[in-house]
Amino acid sequence: CVLCGRTDDFPEKYGEKRTYVEYNLTVHYYCLLMSSGIWQRGEEDEGVDGFLITDIKKEVNRAAKLKCNICKKKGASIGCVAPKCKRSYHFPCGLQRECIFQFMEDFRSYCWEHRPVQKFMDKEPSGASQCTICLDLVEHLPVYTVLKSPCCKNAWFHRECLQYQALSAGIFFFRCTVCNNKDKFQEEMLRMGIHIPERDASWELEENAYQDLLHCYQHCDVKRCLCKKGRDYNEPDSKWEIRRCQYCGSRGTHLACSSLKSWEQNWECIECSSIFAKSGKYSKRKKRALATSEMTNGTTCLLEEPPPKSPRQSSGSPRNFLLQSPKIMCQNLSPCSHLELPAFNRVTMSLSPVMSNRSWSLRHRHLRQQRREVCNILKELKVQVKTKITSLNINAENIWSSALKGFRQRIFSPTNTIEVNFSNCKNKSKTNTSAASKHHFFQLLMLHLQNSSLFDGSSGKNLALDFQAVKENLYFEAGKMIAVSLVHGGPSPGFFSKTLFNCLVYGLENVKPAVEDVADVDVAQTIETIKDANSLSSLQATLQDCCEFLGTAGCLRPVTALCDKNMLVNDLLIYHVIKRVAVPLESFRQGLETLGVLEKMQMHPDAFSSILCHKPETLSAETIWDLFTNHSSSDVNKAEGADFWMGYLQDVESGESVVTLEDLLLFVTGSCYIPSVGFDPEPTIKFLHIKYPIGNRLLNSLELPITKTYQQFKNKMELTIRNTLRVERE
Repeated sequence: CVLCGRTDDFPEKYGEKRTYVEYNLTVHYYCLLMSSGIWQRGEEDEGVDGFLITDIKKEVNRAAKLKCNICKKKGASIGCVAPKCKRSYHFPCGLQRECIFQFMEDFRSYCWEHRPVQKFMDKEPSGASQCTICLDLVEHLPVYTVLKSPCCKNAWFHRECLQYQALSAGIFFFRCTVCNNKDKFQEEMLRMGIHIPERDASWELEENAYQDLLHCYQHCDVKRCLCKKGRDYNEPDSKWEIRRCQYCGSRGTHLACSSLKSWEQNWECIECSSIFAKSGKYSKRKKRALATSEMTNGTTCLLEEPPPKSPRQSSGSPRNFLLQSPKIMCQNLSPCSHLELPAFNRVTMSLSPVMSNRSWSLRHRHLRQQRREVCNILKELKVQVKTKITSLNINAENIWSSALKGFRQRIFSPTNTIEVNFSNCKNKSKTNTSAASKHHFFQLLMLHLQNSSLFDGSSGKNLALDFQAVKENLYFEAGKMIAVSLVHGGPSPGFFSKTLFNCLVYGLENVKPAVEDVADVDVAQTIETIKDANSLSSLQATLQDCCEFLGTAGCLRPVTALCDKNMLVNDLLIYHVIKRVAVPLESFRQGLETLGVLEKMQMHPDAFSSILCHKPETLSAETIWDLFTNHSSSDVNKAEGADFWMGYLQDVESGESVVTLEDLLLFVTGSCYIPSVGFDPEPTIKFLHIKYPIGNRLLNSLELPITKTYQQFKNKMELTIRNTLRVERE
């Protein structure tokens, strides 16, 4: 080191040792910080963290004239700041002689005679107590190696223990291990020479620390897998999504292979179901198992249990023809062969929302009602949007950076109409409208946010603590983007946990988190262990094993009764889920205030939870039918060709078509999802004597051909939609 002359590489004591070959310079970071004649005159990325190279060389020349009062060698760059004190010394020599260096404000240094000392009460108890960090005894003496907590009467620490704790915890987590006080404790420790780095805790910075635990089992284990792409193929939000056993998680099945619906969460494998069967609890559980008949006689069964039967529908229903028998249907349709009939006549099936599970059906209907309410609320907020256009140049391959740049540009205003231009060529298309580009942009942006480091968790996500994101104000930007997306026609986020939503709506102090909200597997497991303790002795033994864990959360306290664990578990959950992310949470809330979205959330919490805490509704034949029918001027139900249209929707939903419902929606509106605020203008449909279907994205209108047979109708629809979208994608 050019300042202290030592070759030691001891980051905990001297700071990081850095070498700059181009300048022929090696320096300890702490030696540089504490040198008396140098100041940080550059930007953070200039020189050595803002210390210019020319200034460092001048400081080396200045120090070369000064002799260290401890080792008697030249190069003493640090001087005592006490008035009239002439002592100078090297940083390592100062540590050895028990000088104090204050890592704050002007980075002052005090020699062994003038260093600050802690004030002790006259009645201070003598003897020794346990250091709550290393758990060894520490004597109650006013010496350099011992420090007393300013906020707790009987909390004593070794100086070395405190320094290591501060380096590990960082400025966000360093606090009194007994009472959890942060401000008063940090102020005193900085005064007494403890260095608290301005960064996140070390355990938060370790990349891929739990990567192995994030691996999910993805394999279909039924005897006859129906998926043509193999047992390991997994496509989320489709019938080929792999669902894992809810108990062991080490067996899986495709939804289609076990006749599961996407909304069904409860599924168990053969091994787990056999265990419940032997314990006598299986009959009380309404679950599905892998090929139930395999447990009884060993014969192969494709479906685990028959699909739910559809309830009867009154003859006055506007879509009663969907549930009629093939014979009656043939009488209503124009003469055609059996092969020309739509899929709903060849196979007995019902509309996807019609389920035998009454409770799910009621919940589903309630969600739909809430989403309609949100749609009306967002339309009220959309009145603020003016016709003035703000253009965003977006690179789809780097969606976050380009979106951030666009939202932070000086001319950006959330009340302006947003127009999106994709800068990379493969996303440009002559047939793409500005609305289609905007829908695609918001969809990519919400997907990126869901999987970003700003959020923790699997499906229902809470905020994660990202120190760099706090520094760059990214939580505010994320909240702002979600608010703008909701009002300007983006998709429902649908990934908020109930806890995160309640924090935003009701305030941090009114929320009680659960263990499921803790994303860190080790932390969740430790809390579960404490929660499951069934005796006072086992609880105390568990707490003894995790003293450091409790100390970090400020929950290290004596436990004298088993009932104390409930309050302890609650405090741990509040700390790990809420308190440690209080700053990001407040920033995120401020972002959501954009366009008045947060205010409406607080006024209508139940309605907004339907789009923020629940996945968007999967498109179904009924959803598309209603979307285009409700706002059409004529009576679509009685129009010529309406039966073919509904039949085609059923074919698409059941997978008997080369296009999907998303493709169909994209063909007409430029969006593959239904925005939370709805479409503007509302989609309409007409049946005309034209050759091929026409999708008008400016008007969101669909014009369909009237044909003689269903097969002709289906062929024309698939040919037009498939070719149109293929050209756009190419």
